[in-house]
Amino acid sequence: MGRSRSKRTVSPFEPRRRARRRALQALYQWQLNDDSAVSIIKQFLEEQNFEGVDAEYFQQLVRDVIAEGELLDAKLGPHVERIDSSLDQMERVILRIGAVELLKHPEIPYRVVIDEAVELAHRFGAEQGHSFVNGVLDRLARELRPIEFQAEAGR
Repeated sequence: MGRSRSKRTVSPFEPRRRARRRALQALYQWQLNDDSAVSIIKQFLEEQNFEGVDAEYFQQLVRDVIAEGELLDAKLGPHVERIDSSLDQMERVILRIGAVELLKHPEIPYRVVIDEAVELAHRFGAEQGHSFVNGVLDRLARELRPIEFQAEAGR
């Protein structure tokens, strides 16, 4: 009897998860090189494998984080003890991606935004970076999405 091979089912959320990973890489590079959003996006689309990636969402995240960098840092600042240059570069990018999603994507539940950012920090950040990212984005979400927190508390 032959073995049946079960195909791995892909989550419908996987293309966006992959878009966040690509955006993290692109934005990390942007922090180091200070290229334009157009240049970074073009380079990544040409050089990286975008199979199974929500390329549109990737582009939107990169554009929004670059365009709204100062606003994002201002929103994150009160919730971060160290938003200055001592903040780990990878954690800074992860926080900015999370902040832009909390600000501009109300269709994504705040818990999903935080979970995705924590996963990125687990995978790419410093050893305890995920705890730091979780705490900062939780405080920011409480500020930006109070209705979601109230609805959750009322359950």
